[in-house]
Amino acid sequence: MEYFAEFLAGIDDPSHRERTEEIFTWIKDNYPNLEPEIKWNQPMFTDHGTFIIGFSASKKHLAVAPEAVTITYVEDDIKKAGFEYTKELIRFPWNQPFDYSLLEKMIEFNIWDKANCTTFWRK
Repeated sequence: MEYFAEFLAGIDDPSHRERTEEIFTWIKDNYPNLEPEIKWNQPMFTDHGTFIIGFSASKKHLAVAPEAVTITYVEDDIKKAGFEYTKELIRFPWNQPFDYSLLEKMIEFNIWDKANCTTFWRK
């Protein structure tokens, strides 16, 4: 994914970099209307100028940030999957398969819930 090349190059572990690139490609393939952007040094996807989902990488996990309202919406799924999370992000461990169904649920909810949103973040 060319747009995120600099971010991806900063991920030291080749398997983590590859997985992150696969996730970004999956999003672009499944949601071609979403725009890839880098803001605050973090890769994210937006829809009509509003934030949909963002990412950050660490040694132990890929953090996915969908906004607090969305965390609340998928909280039962997060707990069932056994992921650590805060009110703003979910930690997807590198040593487990990536949960695309949870990612899809978050993206779908944000696209639907923010369809008429005119700001970057929810108010």
